[in-house]
Amino acid sequence: MPPPAFDKLRALAIGSQAIGLILIITLETVMGDGARPWQGVVLAAMLVTALTIALVRLYRRKRAQKQLAVRRQSLEEDDER
Repeated sequence: MPPPAFDKLRALAIGSQAIGLILIITLETVMGDGARPWQGVVLAAMLVTALTIALVRLYRRKRAQKQLAVRRQSLEEDDER
């Protein structure tokens, strides 16, 4: 099965990282040194988002592998009959 032409999770990952970087730079520009705690919060949110997306991708890949294995087993059983 070929990969989809447009990977929504990849786009979400890239977009969330871009937004996080823009927020970090904007906070530094607007708040100066007072932005440090907020930049940490943004960085933590970026990491949580990235990890969540990675887990969803892993889950989907494993689910697809299981479905493929079930199909193969079903085809093998049909061939034996």
